[in-house]
Amino acid sequence: MDDVATRSTVLPRPADGDRPWWRDAVVYQVYIRSFADGNGDGIGDLAGVRSRLPYLSDLGVDALWFNPWYPSPLADNGYDVVDYRAIDPHFGTLADAEKLIEVAAGLGMRTIVDVVPNHVSIEHPWFRAALEAGPGSPERARFWFRMGRGPAGEAPPNGWQSIFGGSAWTRVADGEWYLHLFAPEQPDLNWSHPEVWSEHEEVLRFWFDRGVAGVRIDSAALLVKDPELREETAAWSPGEHPYTDREQLHDIYRSWRGIADGYSNRRVLIGELWLPDPERLTRYLRTDELHTAFNFDYLSCAWEQSRMRDTIEFALATHAPIDAPTTWVISNHDVTRPVTRYGRDDTSFSFEAKRVGTPTDLARGTRRARAAALLSMALPGSMYVYQGEELGLPEVEDIPDDRRRDPMWSRSGGRDPGRDGCRVPIPWADQRPPYGFSPDGAAAPWLDQPDDWASLTVEAQSGDPASMLSLYRDGLRLRREAPWGDTASSIAWLDSPEDSFAFARGERFACLVNFGPDPVSLPPGAEVLIASGELEGGAVPCDTTVWLLQNGKPENVQGKEGR
Repeated sequence: MDDVATRSTVLPRPADGDRPWWRDAVVYQVYIRSFADGNGDGIGDLAGVRSRLPYLSDLGVDALWFNPWYPSPLADNGYDVVDYRAIDPHFGTLADAEKLIEVAAGLGMRTIVDVVPNHVSIEHPWFRAALEAGPGSPERARFWFRMGRGPAGEAPPNGWQSIFGGSAWTRVADGEWYLHLFAPEQPDLNWSHPEVWSEHEEVLRFWFDRGVAGVRIDSAALLVKDPELREETAAWSPGEHPYTDREQLHDIYRSWRGIADGYSNRRVLIGELWLPDPERLTRYLRTDELHTAFNFDYLSCAWEQSRMRDTIEFALATHAPIDAPTTWVISNHDVTRPVTRYGRDDTSFSFEAKRVGTPTDLARGTRRARAAALLSMALPGSMYVYQGEELGLPEVEDIPDDRRRDPMWSRSGGRDPGRDGCRVPIPWADQRPPYGFSPDGAAAPWLDQPDDWASLTVEAQSGDPASMLSLYRDGLRLRREAPWGDTASSIAWLDSPEDSFAFARGERFACLVNFGPDPVSLPPGAEVLIASGELEGGAVPCDTTVWLLQNGKPENVQGKEGR
């Protein structure tokens, strides 16, 4: 491959006029380990992804976001990084990644990579050097090493708890403790150290120089800690929590934005920010910081008319003053798949309840997942699709205990089944596992696929116009054609019957969603562009979304009985 320092990188699909591509992009999340196995070892890899790029191009996505592809001992499925400038050997080589970026660009798809700035692996050279150097050394200053409490330092330095369960501190042989907000194999970096700053800035440049169009920032609100390591309390002032959303974070992301904007094709910064206060969230989206952040309120919203409408309305209203696009996400690698999630009892919906094996009505969940997907495509902003979402894959809940890999499972003592159920490998073809995920005669996939997925394969759904895959292909194609017009960056709510809502975009386009049991009649003369389910005599049934074009300005919607 040509020298990246002198090579001119050409990114696909330049924005129209001055409008950046990422403001309304469709981004497909690739969890490499479970996407496609090219070499037959049962683990997805870059060769497998490259072989499936035509599928992704046909699906109609604008960019591919890759979960961490760096060398890792896999204490947290790749989010414990050993080397940010290399590719895990299970996935391929750096040359494979560079070629993948190039080929994807040729098919019109940009590449986004995960960066994990909060922590590294215990196998990272910095942490190994810190253990060898001992207390008080410069090597330990890059992390949070402290003496413990108690007469012999036998208690952790404070009571902070790991996000994965248990104490956020682990003691080493010389008596000191180190901080890890996640697994013990993921020691937190000290972002008050200048080498931590400079290292990550160089990592950004390393991948941007190789044609990467942007980065998704893992745990973006957690990097900066209170230097005094004060305890958590039930209430704290904004920006003063001991390890979440601290003010110094904005200095980090302003520096990163300067790097991203320094390229002729400006790179995009995407934050994973789990913040309940929308005003605090949007501070990260100012014009000199991050470009977008994930809309977790929408991801966690139950399928209920008033709550869903409030979530959409609030997200748009919150982002409008800073002219930042919101993002629409209904699944990712950390949450239960929509078909299962929407099929459960709405009233118990929460991130804590999503992974609990409560009864699921998959038929209901599938209807709602289809409706939620088409609704997401109709909203202004960018949209994220997690691999397998477009196939309507359900959560796999019967994984044997000895096959589970998620630290949430082990750290909770099995109380939390973890996230493995949404990470089971993709079914591509054939009637039985591995469904084309691996070549014939290959090793079994790293997580077993269910025996009843033959009807969910890409091959089976490609020929079925009523399949989930066909809905995604058709919906994303229409979305790209922008039936609402080029300038419809907002929506106008229309009156509609109880248990439904409708909104207009542009001069003629309207989207109608029926959440309730009673069918909702279409406006007279409306042209149906696409529907998530079959209509009933010209009316929209329960759990269905429909896109409409009207001859004049979109009108309010009446119920089937004209109410």
